[in-house]
Amino acid sequence: MKTAIKAIVGIVVFLALLQLLWLWGFCRFYVGPNEMAIVTAKTGEPLAPGQILAKRGQKGIWEEPLGEGRHFLNPIFYEHRIEKQVVIEPGKVGIVTSKVGAELPSGEFIAERGQKGIWRSVLGPGKYRLNPQGYNLEIVDAISIPIGYAGVVTSLSGEQAPSGEFAGEKQKGVRRDVLQPGLYYVNPKEYKVDVLEIGINQVSLLGQGGGEVVTKARQLGQNRALNALQANVLEQQEAKRADYYSRSKSVAQSLFKRGQEVEFAPGKPVRQAAPAAMRDEAVNLMELVSFPSRDGFNISLDLTVEFEFDPSAIAGIYRRYGDLPAVIDKIIMPQITSISRNKGSEYRAKDFIVGEGREQFQNDLTESLVQTLGGKDIKVYNALIRHVEVPDEIRAPIQQASIAVEQDLTNKERQNTARKEAELNTQLSLIQQYGEKVQQETEKLKAEIAADLEKQVAEIGAQTLKKVAEIQKQTAGINADKVRVLGEAQAEALRKVDGELANGLQLKAIAFGDPLAYARWRFADTLNPQMKLNIIHAGEGTLWTDLEKTGFAELGGAQQLRQGQKAAQ
Repeated sequence: MKTAIKAIVGIVVFLALLQLLWLWGFCRFYVGPNEMAIVTAKTGEPLAPGQILAKRGQKGIWEEPLGEGRHFLNPIFYEHRIEKQVVIEPGKVGIVTSKVGAELPSGEFIAERGQKGIWRSVLGPGKYRLNPQGYNLEIVDAISIPIGYAGVVTSLSGEQAPSGEFAGEKQKGVRRDVLQPGLYYVNPKEYKVDVLEIGINQVSLLGQGGGEVVTKARQLGQNRALNALQANVLEQQEAKRADYYSRSKSVAQSLFKRGQEVEFAPGKPVRQAAPAAMRDEAVNLMELVSFPSRDGFNISLDLTVEFEFDPSAIAGIYRRYGDLPAVIDKIIMPQITSISRNKGSEYRAKDFIVGEGREQFQNDLTESLVQTLGGKDIKVYNALIRHVEVPDEIRAPIQQASIAVEQDLTNKERQNTARKEAELNTQLSLIQQYGEKVQQETEKLKAEIAADLEKQVAEIGAQTLKKVAEIQKQTAGINADKVRVLGEAQAEALRKVDGELANGLQLKAIAFGDPLAYARWRFADTLNPQMKLNIIHAGEGTLWTDLEKTGFAELGGAQQLRQGQKAAQ
């Protein structure tokens, strides 16, 4: 019996060791850091029609990869392969296209999780285990809106928004809300983001030489990765604008001033601004501001207009007109040329040469642009005239006449200057005389003031001495009165005290009724309380021989006797 038990125990132990050897020697595998295991089941229920990835218990590639760590799978029933996990770096987003899931409704291309298609939600920075058999992942840059810009969002999915209105939820079109400066993880398949300058920009029309648009400079920060994302966003914007420039009739080309290139990551150059950390953009325009004056002369001028998009209405501006070049091409340039021509035709050619006329034209032009463009949510700050081209046949006579007028004014001013110099010399002489007179009067006044001060000091000294003598006299009288009053008070006090003592003794004697009785009481009252009275009966001997009977001998004899006599006194 014991042998059978031992045999069974041995078999069990052997089977356990064999199982352990099988698990750890053939079934065990490791998934390292940043890795995942794609598992294929060789057995199980067959997949449903159209199903790509298998669930647990089905035959095929498992949908869920295995994560990092130790795993045990029977190699007879399962196969696995190790692949790298998907790592999304900061500043990047992952766009997932699912091959598995429910079919999308007709006309939709953005899917929710669990549906087949492009996922609406994106993957932010991090590590993810996505089975490449069922999911495609595209990693793109996040949207970084620079300072001084706003991001206008255009929804690419949903039903088309009504014409002239902003897109709402699940509608396609431009949205009312814009993105403020910052970093956004936006799905570019669902939303298109265009960055527009919201600072002050300039449009300069340079007469016969064409014109330019100077847009807002971009300020770079300390984060180089963020600067790289902003540069990518602006480069995409520049590509869109370049396409518009190539198709525009009034805007010929785009010229950008760029900074030096620096390396941010291996193999990836990043455009970064020069040491000033600023980036300027300029757009050349082939446009003229030329018009006939009221008296029939052709006028050309250089004009600069400073404008700004209203930040609260930037989305509406983009929805109606488009990006900055389109706004300039469709709205700002036509208004500038039209208004300048209309207003300029009200002035004579001479008005553009004389300063007052030019200033009046500039004010009228600015006011008209403010009113017209303000109704389109574009703020105009200034319209500045820098140079005016007037035909020589009108400019030369006006300039000569102006020079003659100026020469005449110059001569008159010279005469006035000479006259003023003579008057100045006369006034300088008078000032010198007045100065000497004032100096003499000042010395006299100083002497009078010094004498008056000495007189006042002497009078104050005499008055002070007089006051001191009077105070001393009063003090002596007060001291005499003090001595007299104190003497009288002391005498009165002695009189009253001694009188009261005598009255007290008299009253005591009256109370006893006999002066001798009062004297005895007084004597008894003043005796020492410690005094002892002994009655000595003298014998045949003398007083000194009987002292032992009194007890004085023990106290020191004669000394005690003297003390007793003093006490008796």
